[in-house]
Amino acid sequence: MSLPPGFLDELRTRSSLSQVVGRKVMWDARKSNQGKGDMWAPCPFHQEKSASFHVDDRKGFYYCFGCHAKGDAISFVRETENVSFMEAVEILAGEAGMPMPERDPRAAGKADARKDLADVMELAVKWFRLQLRTGAASDAREYLERRGLNGEVCDRWEIGFAPDSWQGLWDALKGKDIADDLILGAGLAKPSTKGGKPYDTFRGRIMYPIRDARGRCIAFGGRAMDPEDKAKYLNSPETELFDKGRSLYNVKAARTAAGKGQPLLVAEGYMDVIALSEAGFGASVAPLGTAITENQLAMLWRISDEPIITLDGDAAGQRAALRLIDLALPLLEAGRSLRFAMMPEGQDPDDLLKSSGAGAVQALLDAAVPMVQLLWDREIEGKIFDSPERKAALDKSLREKIMLIKDPSIRSHYGQAIKDMRWDLFRAKSAPTGGGMKVARAGQPWGSKAPQGPSVGAKASLLATASDPRATDHLREAVILAACIRCPEVVEPFESGLERMACLDGDHGTLRDLVLRHAPDGAEVLEENIIRALGPDALEKLMAQRHVAITPCIRKPGDVDITTMTIAEELAKLAAVRGLQDEVMDAADDLSGEADEGLTWRLAEAAKAADLAQRAGQEDKAEYVIADNGARLDREQVAKSRSLFDQIDFSKGGKKGP
Repeated sequence: MSLPPGFLDELRTRSSLSQVVGRKVMWDARKSNQGKGDMWAPCPFHQEKSASFHVDDRKGFYYCFGCHAKGDAISFVRETENVSFMEAVEILAGEAGMPMPERDPRAAGKADARKDLADVMELAVKWFRLQLRTGAASDAREYLERRGLNGEVCDRWEIGFAPDSWQGLWDALKGKDIADDLILGAGLAKPSTKGGKPYDTFRGRIMYPIRDARGRCIAFGGRAMDPEDKAKYLNSPETELFDKGRSLYNVKAARTAAGKGQPLLVAEGYMDVIALSEAGFGASVAPLGTAITENQLAMLWRISDEPIITLDGDAAGQRAALRLIDLALPLLEAGRSLRFAMMPEGQDPDDLLKSSGAGAVQALLDAAVPMVQLLWDREIEGKIFDSPERKAALDKSLREKIMLIKDPSIRSHYGQAIKDMRWDLFRAKSAPTGGGMKVARAGQPWGSKAPQGPSVGAKASLLATASDPRATDHLREAVILAACIRCPEVVEPFESGLERMACLDGDHGTLRDLVLRHAPDGAEVLEENIIRALGPDALEKLMAQRHVAITPCIRKPGDVDITTMTIAEELAKLAAVRGLQDEVMDAADDLSGEADEGLTWRLAEAAKAADLAQRAGQEDKAEYVIADNGARLDREQVAKSRSLFDQIDFSKGGKKGP
């Protein structure tokens, strides 16, 4: 349908975004200002406890500082109701009292036909449910009782029965004057190849209605009662209503339960979903007899940022999980991924609930592993890495998978996680065996003398006495953030650098996001939002830290030139030191095999960058605490790289001999 000019603008003007969103969230009274249309709540798109979801009612836009969801009233209805753009417009127009424009006759006819098909499907639901109470369904009722589904549960899930007859449903629907094309179009019957009457699609099966996100019955799943039947489970054929790759069993109820804080679980079949839901895990869904598709994955992420895939503990279940990894990797976004809970061998969720109860299932959900762990497990399963070539093959395979990830930040974190797991796998093989010297991950040779502590003069320095070697980076982050907050007008040129800054704690990450979001609005607005997000003491604590307080741009706030120079230098130092750390770790791993000229060049370039950061720190007299200790850290990193250089025969591009 085409909409006349100005229709959407008027619809957005008439629709109160806070009222539309308010149906799905609980506003945070402390942070919200209803008079100004400035509303805050926990995000409805991902699970969280803090109120990071912001609605600007006057502008008509929402934004989540956690998952970065954003949009207007139409997009909000689309995402939360899982409807099309035009369906969202119709919902909002009805609420705003705006008549929809006349529809195109062909589009109107198509919509009317879909409604007629949905009405026929509801008649079929009722007929199947009635058949479950007949004598012909006694075996089906006994089967359901054995599976723990009594009459009350069957009614709740609208389970029915299709008798083992050729035209039972057909005759029942024709008795209600339903047209042939509607019965056939709904997938409830098939035309005869012998010129006779059409025959029922489902015969001799327990029937499970499949409903869409709006609650309409769009298809059926039928479980055969005959053990000799070739198809144990049979779904409706694809129709105008039903697209198997875009549908999930129990999606409407699961979305409601997930909105109340339950984790979204993805099981393999109808019985697993029913068993999980009846045991208290209401946010459970299942694909319909096939592997999860990209469209289904998008539906899952609209409900929850991190669905848990609960797969059967057999080979088929594991294969399904591994296929899903390849599908999901290119689609990952910040805060949006999958976790995996593998059932015990030979069991599915229904089996586990019956044998061990809901507590056992909850324990598996609590122990669900992130996707990067499953990716690693897949690549190393059943393999022996006793040669450089085999290790190189592992590196190549993992690198190819990680490069499928489009988001550079996620790709970086996956790379680091893989490095950590690779180190854990090969660490035991790096210990000395009486022969040549082996290299540890940080570049320190096994068995060499441990590095000495700081000198007496250095002990007075805050950075030198920090117990965590990452303290220098943490303090530099604090200086950068403080400078941005005190002089937000200089932030714009540094936005990409700030986005790439991997903050070492949650408060720094929150501050960075708030700076990026509110710096254009000025210092006052930025500080107000920081106080809302982190409390009234957050800014005072940040600015009171010694290494921050002595920074010139903090002592003289508003000096654009000094602030710009400070941010630029500290971002450069962070990039240099962290880049060297990454190269040293890579080199330590690479040296478990043969070094090459590329490795030598990488270390040399990284060391040059760190030396530049060291000299910049030494020359910066105004920031003597950071400079002095930053240089100390840089010297440690350079020393590590040199310990690696010492083991390389530069003339041959390989390790030196014993």
